[in-house]
Amino acid sequence: MNLRLTNTLTRRTESFTPLSPGKASIYCCGVTVYDLCHLGHARSYINWDVLRRYLIWSGLDVSFVQNFTDIDDKILKRASEENSSMTAVSERNIDAFHADMDSLGILRPDSMPRATQCLDGIRALIGELEAKGAAYSADGDVYFAVMKHAGYGKLSGRDLSEQQDNAGGRVADAEGARKQHPFDFALWKGAKEGEPSFPSPWGAGRPGWHIECSAMVRAELGDTIDIHLGGADLVFPHHENEIAQSEAATGQELAQVWMHNGMVNVGGQKMSKSLGNFTTIRALLESGVSPMTLRLFVLQAHYRKPLDFTADALDAAATGWKGLNAALGLGERHGQSLGWPATPALAPEALVGTTNDPSEPLGPLQQRFIDAMDDDLNSSGALAVLFDLAKPLRALANRLDRGDGADRPADEVVALALRWQLLRDLAAVLGLRCEADSETTGSGDDSTNQVEIQAAIDARITAKSTKNYAEADRIRDELRAQGIELIDKPGGITEWIRR
Repeated sequence: MNLRLTNTLTRRTESFTPLSPGKASIYCCGVTVYDLCHLGHARSYINWDVLRRYLIWSGLDVSFVQNFTDIDDKILKRASEENSSMTAVSERNIDAFHADMDSLGILRPDSMPRATQCLDGIRALIGELEAKGAAYSADGDVYFAVMKHAGYGKLSGRDLSEQQDNAGGRVADAEGARKQHPFDFALWKGAKEGEPSFPSPWGAGRPGWHIECSAMVRAELGDTIDIHLGGADLVFPHHENEIAQSEAATGQELAQVWMHNGMVNVGGQKMSKSLGNFTTIRALLESGVSPMTLRLFVLQAHYRKPLDFTADALDAAATGWKGLNAALGLGERHGQSLGWPATPALAPEALVGTTNDPSEPLGPLQQRFIDAMDDDLNSSGALAVLFDLAKPLRALANRLDRGDGADRPADEVVALALRWQLLRDLAAVLGLRCEADSETTGSGDDSTNQVEIQAAIDARITAKSTKNYAEADRIRDELRAQGIELIDKPGGITEWIRR
């Protein structure tokens, strides 16, 4: 294969050669499960889903691992706000994550380890680092000593002296006093009153964020992997720290290639929960935006570039998808009347590279698609090929949908069948599939349900404000019986998800 990928570590676009011929090992940083996922998460996982699909389509045996961070300060804070538990918050949001990703057609990872299920590996890794002098304990905490790792800063391009100069005020005085360097980071955090804790040689506590991923990579894929994925916001400190602790322990490179996607911007600012300018995947889909429209919107921009989220841009994606969807659905709707052989719908995992001869009429189009994808996953270039393939198919679909006859020579109809098959195959590489009208436009029943659900939520808020807690509980229980789970948040805000 001639795939070239931009490696954040080397700051170059390089040819990708797997460590083991015919195989590829990939680790993708997953979500911290304290809330619903937003469009920024959708962008990351759609892009990495396309990378995975393309590698499979190119003939590689891909092992794809993505974690859940299910213990974290944010989860504990949310549990406290809800008078709930860490486990309840995590499980609810893991279920919601799967539902959202499934809706977007994202292939489920081969393995999805959780931090709380990898504690033995985490403790073992910390012990190795301590034995090698790369970590030290202080009052129940264990820290990684950044000064002991010569390569620290190689991913982000920062040097320790610069980091030390800029570190003032970033840590609490008590914690800062325990550290040997301001940018030493916690591998293990001593237990705090009222928080879940786990036993360890250093006393009861819980793991730090960075060590979790290092331990899960090692347990699932080994010391060195082909590709490590994440958002650009993870380069520092998370991935920098991950590299330092893993390589200090093993003496080996953690990953050959580090890939990072650009952020989604709203009004010139990064979409994030901390800024409060985020739009959840759930809200977009419930509003009537189809999953494939959202996927097309994301793929129109190169994965490394910023993506501006506007209503106009989303509408443009919806218009583009309408035409492409018409072409993709041609065979299902009219294949029998056209005399096309029955072709089963593509399963998500049915990603088998086609073998069109470049000299054949469709060969150059397929080659253009491959060239675009080989060029650092140029999804916009790949989409251009799909739209070119779709033009005559869309025109034919529109005529047939109106009741007009095909009125084409037999050899042309056969050629169009081959064109449609190629379109479907290449679209599957990008995770695009034909949607029924209900998926594309949104169901009227769903819209009605949304109105009714919101009315019930408003009534519950009113009941709580008048201290009619029995009525508030009755409304919650009634909605739960209908598969609607309410999530009370600070500030009197209530969100809901379908079970």
